[in-house]
Amino acid sequence: MSIWDCLFRPFIRKSIREGEKNPHISAMKKYLIVGLGNIGPDYVGTRHNAGFMTVDVLAERAGASWKSCRYGDMAIAKVKNCELMLLKPSTFMNLSGVAIRYWMNHEKLPLENLLVVVDDLALPFGSIRLKQRGSDGGHNGLKNIASELGNTNYARLRIGVGNEFTRGHQIDYVLGVFSPEEKKDLPAILDKAADCVTAYCLSGPAFAMNHFN
Repeated sequence: MSIWDCLFRPFIRKSIREGEKNPHISAMKKYLIVGLGNIGPDYVGTRHNAGFMTVDVLAERAGASWKSCRYGDMAIAKVKNCELMLLKPSTFMNLSGVAIRYWMNHEKLPLENLLVVVDDLALPFGSIRLKQRGSDGGHNGLKNIASELGNTNYARLRIGVGNEFTRGHQIDYVLGVFSPEEKKDLPAILDKAADCVTAYCLSGPAFAMNHFN
């Protein structure tokens, strides 16, 4: 039995029962799930694209296809009573906020329905951390999002990529590919991150943070 079955199946059964009694509960909830990264073949598989990789897993699970749209590629994943708008911005990392602001306004979504998935040097490789708000931590993608949205009160799922680089080589590190040893563990890490996103949408931030942080 997978972690998804263990954690979420009871919640889903409860939601279905309550939805039968109250049609408002069963209404589809919409979320914008943004994986941060850089477009183009030169950046495929790099540490800075951990966000792209996570939303790829979510799209694959749902059998959703990627389509070119305004400011990026988007796939629509349906998970029970949630619609996940999965977005990979085409603006490059440093202008990620442009795409997010456009789609938040276009879909008229509140900030609590936004979740950004991002790589993080401050976390050890393999760890993930969900936060409902916080500083940019020196991450240029998060800096631009805060600038475009006007605040930092949005949820972000940070995926640890470690910091095994020498002084002055941070850019080379984040734009480099994972080591062979890391690649062996990466699928399980991305699955865990995708589970956390699903938990956030189905059960809320408190549940997701308690089970995955």
